[in-house]
Amino acid sequence: MSPTWDKGTHPDMPKTDLAGWLRVFLRGAVLIVLVFGGLICLLALRLVEWPLYGQHRPITPYITQFVCRSAFRILGMGFAISGTPMTHRGAVVANHSSWLDIFALNAAKRIYFVSKAEVAKWPGIGWLARATGTVFIERNPARARAQTQMFEQRLLAGHKLLFFPEGTSTDGLQVLPFKTTLFQAFLAPNLREEIYVQPVAVVYRAPYGTDQRFYGWWGSMEFGAHLLATLAPARPGSVSVTYCTPLKVAEFPDRKALAAACEASVRSAHTKALAAQ
Repeated sequence: MSPTWDKGTHPDMPKTDLAGWLRVFLRGAVLIVLVFGGLICLLALRLVEWPLYGQHRPITPYITQFVCRSAFRILGMGFAISGTPMTHRGAVVANHSSWLDIFALNAAKRIYFVSKAEVAKWPGIGWLARATGTVFIERNPARARAQTQMFEQRLLAGHKLLFFPEGTSTDGLQVLPFKTTLFQAFLAPNLREEIYVQPVAVVYRAPYGTDQRFYGWWGSMEFGAHLLATLAPARPGSVSVTYCTPLKVAEFPDRKALAAACEASVRSAHTKALAAQ
């Protein structure tokens, strides 16, 4: 199990006034309808999609993408993409700052998250994760081979699997060293010559007058309190997603070299995006 990153103090969130609470109620209500309405549509279409296409999902990922893009409109947050999402078969790796990363990365590209197995048991979030095709993994060496085979099946089926190699979320102002373990799966004989890995940097700009770390969610921060703070601002911030040059797995000798190259790309794009704010 990766240790949770929890350096420094948490930011002081601005106090919510009456107008802020009204925004929380209105935005929250619309967001609930959007997310669970989208989930119902997705599950209904999946009943037809699965018998016809199996692992392939030609329709339902567009529902997820629509819901996530619309969520930022409801929150009042700006959303921008730079670079080009790859068309090659393969995986995506990104830095991890917040629960909002799920919306940001799904809104930008049709992807499927790779998450720790515990998330599947979380009320609400676990159901959403399962419905949208999340791959759940156990940090258990005895399960490593089976999980590698599952990655192979999904990647060769054309699914873009998304990993957070830092292993934890941060305050959004830095990129932690990438852990190399999951990169080993990309070097499997059936995958090595077939797939690419695309590094992606996600950067948040805080609402006017607030701490730069406003949208970061890490350590012991409570999800409910952070969600309410995210819904309240009169002048919300924004998020940018930068797609870096895809890296062909076959060009790297081992997982450490591949992980280092991905980390360098994410770190460079992250630094540039922060400087441009």
